[in-house]
Amino acid sequence: MTSRDPSRTGPPLTTSEVPVVFVVDDDVSVRESLELLIASAGWQAQTFESALKFLDCPRVHVASCLLLDVSMPGLNGLDLQKCVASERPDMPIIFITGHGDVPTTVQAMKAGAVEFLTKPLRTEVLICAIASALERSRVALEHEEEMRALRDRYASLSKREREVMALVVVGLLNKQVGSELGISEITVKAHRGRLMQKMNAASLPDLVIMSARLGIQNGFGAHLGRRSTKFGMAR
Repeated sequence: MTSRDPSRTGPPLTTSEVPVVFVVDDDVSVRESLELLIASAGWQAQTFESALKFLDCPRVHVASCLLLDVSMPGLNGLDLQKCVASERPDMPIIFITGHGDVPTTVQAMKAGAVEFLTKPLRTEVLICAIASALERSRVALEHEEEMRALRDRYASLSKREREVMALVVVGLLNKQVGSELGISEITVKAHRGRLMQKMNAASLPDLVIMSARLGIQNGFGAHLGRRSTKFGMAR
């Protein structure tokens, strides 16, 4: 399924599992030719005549990439790139231009563009660039979903379970954790078993990795630091 320019009539694009290739170019002939090419490759195409119209488009939750012209009236391609980088980090950008120069290319690539192609575009080069960009987007979306699930699991922990987790992942034994928190070793074991189950952690190394990914490995560090010398631990 292909899309329509915002200026055209008809229903909006319905997102499916088919990757979406966005095109932002003020040249209608370029938009139309790219739309046909993208559709022939089996992807969805959604085209826009300006950066502002693209920004009005809701984010899609499938693999996607952006084919972006550099020179356009109003908000230019480099300005739009900054917006996309902050608001849609899972969307790789492929710049296309008829007036490329070294400084512009360097600026675009330093800002994260995956390709910088000059018109006229070679079909095989463009298709390969799009395929690579869509794969990068797919991986980024998978990572985003994994992190969302991980944060949800952590949010399900009680305050005490989080305290136990913070001490366990820095290497304290159950007895030491109990002494640190003022609870019995048996209670620590109970909390530890529940948090391992809630976090879906098969082992302590799994839990340590999850803690590092969440950025909370030192979340209880201030409390730990007050008594860490008792266990021979470095502050």
